[in-house]
Amino acid sequence: MSGAKKLVIVESPTKMKSIAQYLGEGYEVLSSVGHIRDLIEPKNLPAELKKGPLGKFSVDVDNGFEPYYVVSDSKKKTVAELKRALKGADELLLATDEDREGEAIAWHLLQELKPKVPVRRMVFHEITKDAIQKAKDNTRELDTALVDAQETRRILDRLYGYEVSPVLWRKVGPGLSAGRVQSAATRLVVDRERERLAFVAAGYWDLAGRFADEASASSSFEAKLVRLGGERVATGRDFDDAGKLKSKAVVLDEAAAEALVTALRADGVSRTVSKVESKPYSRRPAAPFTTSTLQQESARKLRLSAKDTMRVAQSLYENGYITYMRTDSSSLSQQAITAARTQATALYGADSIPDKPRVYAGKSKNAQEAHEAIRPSGEVFRTPSSLQGALRGREFDLYDLIWKRTVASQMADAKGQTATVTIAVGPTKSDAVTPEGAAVPIAGTIAEFTASGTVITFRGFLAAYEEGRDEERNADDAPGEAKLPPLKEGQSLAMPELEAKGHETSPPPRYTEASLVKRLEELGIGRPSTFASIISTILDRGYVTQRGQALVPSWVAFSVVRLLEEHFGELVQYDFTAEMEDDLDRIASGEADRVDWLNGFYFGSDQHRGLRQVVDNLGDIDAREINSVAIAPDITLRIGKYGPYLETVDADAATDAAPRRVNLPEGLAPDELTEAKARELIEAPVQSDRVLGANPENGKQVVVKDGRFGPYVTELEPEPEAPATAEATVDPATGEVVEPPKSKRAPKKAAAAKPRTASLFKSMQIEEVDLATALKLLDLPRVVGLDPESGVEITAQNGRYGPYLKKDADTRTLPSEDAIFDIDLAGALELFAQPKYGARRASSALKEFDNDPVSGKPIKVKDGRFGPYVTDGTTNATIPRAESVEDITFERAVELLQIKRDKGPAAPRKKAAAKKPAAKRTASKK
Repeated sequence: MSGAKKLVIVESPTKMKSIAQYLGEGYEVLSSVGHIRDLIEPKNLPAELKKGPLGKFSVDVDNGFEPYYVVSDSKKKTVAELKRALKGADELLLATDEDREGEAIAWHLLQELKPKVPVRRMVFHEITKDAIQKAKDNTRELDTALVDAQETRRILDRLYGYEVSPVLWRKVGPGLSAGRVQSAATRLVVDRERERLAFVAAGYWDLAGRFADEASASSSFEAKLVRLGGERVATGRDFDDAGKLKSKAVVLDEAAAEALVTALRADGVSRTVSKVESKPYSRRPAAPFTTSTLQQESARKLRLSAKDTMRVAQSLYENGYITYMRTDSSSLSQQAITAARTQATALYGADSIPDKPRVYAGKSKNAQEAHEAIRPSGEVFRTPSSLQGALRGREFDLYDLIWKRTVASQMADAKGQTATVTIAVGPTKSDAVTPEGAAVPIAGTIAEFTASGTVITFRGFLAAYEEGRDEERNADDAPGEAKLPPLKEGQSLAMPELEAKGHETSPPPRYTEASLVKRLEELGIGRPSTFASIISTILDRGYVTQRGQALVPSWVAFSVVRLLEEHFGELVQYDFTAEMEDDLDRIASGEADRVDWLNGFYFGSDQHRGLRQVVDNLGDIDAREINSVAIAPDITLRIGKYGPYLETVDADAATDAAPRRVNLPEGLAPDELTEAKARELIEAPVQSDRVLGANPENGKQVVVKDGRFGPYVTELEPEPEAPATAEATVDPATGEVVEPPKSKRAPKKAAAAKPRTASLFKSMQIEEVDLATALKLLDLPRVVGLDPESGVEITAQNGRYGPYLKKDADTRTLPSEDAIFDIDLAGALELFAQPKYGARRASSALKEFDNDPVSGKPIKVKDGRFGPYVTDGTTNATIPRAESVEDITFERAVELLQIKRDKGPAAPRKKAAAKKPAAKRTASKK
C-alpha cells in the first residue's frame, strides 16, 4: 500500500506529541485520551438485557463473569478517528503505559478497532529519543495475563460496590459507597481515632540541666536526667495508652522533681563526668523513589497531596523529564547509575561516591510490572538549574526532589563521630536529708545525666539530599543533639542551670497522607497506581477530612466502618484485603485463573464465605444502633440525617419524656468528644433569642437568632388581641340571665403577617450585632439612587450567589457584602457602565492551552460565576475546590473536560403533572 504508515496509539495527548517527534516520518501517533470504554451502568443497559443475568451488575456472574462494555458517547468520535487512521496503516503499535491499566487500555482498543493489520505492543518507561527508538525495535505481544488482572480488579470492584453500598444507603445514609480498598483505608483512619478516643494521658517529670567546664562557662551544653540511684527515670515510652506504667522505671511527679532540683543544687553536691563514650557514626542514603516513597516525601517537603503529586509526576513523565511514575521498584538501570555517579562526581567531588555502585533491591512481587525507580530521564540527568526556564512551580519542585534523591542514592555514606557523656550529680556527704514531700528518696542518691552529640566529618550524600521524617510520638523524649566540648572522665563541671519539666504522654498521631500511604504499603493494601485514588476517594466521600496535614474521620465513617466490621467482617480485614492484591498479582503473572478466582470471591470457597452468601444472610441490621455511640451511661451520640448530635434524658424527667438533643459544634473532631466535653455541651445554657431593641418606625421588637441555615435577625409580630365578645345581661323584669345571641358564622381568621427577616453577613458575629445593624439588614434591598438617564431605581442587595446591584433586569456583582451599604450612586453607575461580567471577562482567560483532542477547539481556563472552570467553548468543567488554577495543566484540562462529557448533560427537571380537574358528579335521577 503506497504511503502507508504505522499507526501508534498512546493514551495521553501530551505523550502523543512527545513521541511523534522521536518517531519521525512513517509513523502517525494518535491518542485514545485514556480509556475508550468501560462497564456500562445497569440502568443504561439495552431494555432486552435489563431483566437478564447482566441486569444487576452489567456482569454475567453465572457465565464466567462476562462483562458488558460500551464505548462512552464522548469517545465515539475518538474511536471513529482511530478507525479512520487505521484504514491507511500497515501496522498498529499499541503504546499505552506498561502496567495493568495500560495493558487493559491496549486490549480495549484491540477489541473495538478490530485491526486487520499486524498488531504489536510497544512499551517504554521514559520518553526520550533513545528509549522510544529502543521500544520501537523491541515490541512484544499483548500480555493477556496483565489484562486479566486488571479486568478482575474492575469486576471485583463493581461486585463489591454494588452489593455493599446499597446496605450503607439503607442503614447509614444516602449517597455513601463501599469499596474494596477504600473501606480498608477508612477503617485504618477510624481505628487510629478510636485509639485516640481510648487514650489516657499520663504525667511525668524530668530534669534538664546546663553544664559547663568550670574553667570555661562559654562551652556549656544541655543534658537530661536518665537515672536516679541506678534506676532508669520514666519517659513517655514507659506508659501504655491507658496511662499505666509498663516498666520498672522510676516515675517523678512534680514534688519529687522540684525536691530533686533543690537537693542537686545544694552545697556539697558534686558534678563529675563519669563516662565518655565515642563511636563512629555512619548513615546510608535512602533508595531512589518508588511511587509510595515519592508521595510520602512530596507530602512532607512540598505539602502536596498524593493526588497532586501523581498529577505533577504524570506531566513530568509525559514531557520526557522523568521515568514512569507508577512503580514499586527502587532499582536503577546501569545507565541511570552511571548518570548519577557521573553527576555526583562533577558536582560534589570524586570522593562523594563509593568505590562500587549502590544496588537497591526491587520490592515488586510481579516481575511483569517491575519498572525502574522514578528518576530523571536520559543518559545524562538534567540538573534542576538547567530547567528553571522550562519547569515552573510544582513541576520544578518535584523534579528537583526526584533529581536530588536519585543522585544522593549513589553517593557515599555520611561519616562522623557520636560522643555520649554521662555526668554523675550527687551529694558528697552521707548525711544528706531527703526533702520533705519527695515521692522518691533523695538522700545519698546519685542522679545521672546524659548528653549526646554527633560531629559529621564527611557529609557524603547529605551534600545533596536528606530524607524527611513523619511526626513521631512523644518526640520530647528523643535525645537531642548537643554540641559537646572536649571532656574527660573524672572532670568536674559547673551546673549553672537545672530545671524540672513536666510532660504528658501523647496519643498516637493521626495519619497524614504520607503516613497513610506508608501504612497501606506496609499492609499490602492497594498498589502504587492506586494510593492516590484511595485517599482522594475517602476525602471526596466525606469519610475523612483534613485538618492541616492530619486526616480526621467523620462520625459517618465510624458508622460505615462499624457496619462493615459487624456484617462484612472479612471484607474489611487488612490481611484479607492484602491477600486479594496478592491474588491479583498471581493472575497477572499467569499463576491463577481469573474466572476461578472471581467464583471463589463471589460465590464462596473452602477458605471463606462468598460475598453473595454474606449479602443474602445479613439478617436484621439495627440502623439506630449502628448510628449510635455511647459517650456516657446517660449520653449517646447519634449520627442523623442532618449531622451528629448528642441525646440525653434528664434524670428527673418523666419516664416517657422525650430525650433532649444538642447539636455538636462544627469542626469538633471525634477524639475531642470526651465525656467531660459532652456534659459541657449538654449543660450549657440554651442560647435564647437576643432582643436588640424596638424598631422606632413600627415598635416591633427586633431579635437576633441562630437558625438552621445560620444566624439572622427578625422582627417579632405582636400577639393579636382577642376579639371583643358580647356579655350576658340580666332581664330586669324576670331577673333571668339572658345569653348573648350566637353568631351563625365565625369570622374569618386574618392571615398572620410574615415577619421580616435577614441573614447576617459572613463578616458579622451574632454576639456583636446591634440594633442599628439589624435595622439596616431588615431594610434591604437598599436604594442606592436613581439612574439619571432612565430614572430607574438602583438597589443593592444580597442574593443566593452573593451581593449585587440591580437596575430593572440588569445586574452587576458587588465585590463584597459590605459594599451593599457602602457603594454610592457614582460607584454604582461606574459598575453599570462596564459590560456585564466585564470584570470577569477581562480576567477569564486565566490560562490558554492547545486544542482539545476531542473537540479540536482551544482549551481555556476561565473565571466564572461559580468559580474557575475549564472550557473548549462547547463543554464547561468546573475545577474542583481542592485544586488551584496554577495546578491545571493541559493534561488535567483534557481530563476534566472528558469527565464532564462522560457524565453527559444534566437531566432536565420533570415538570409536575398538571392536576386533572375533579370529575363533575351527575345528579342521580329520582
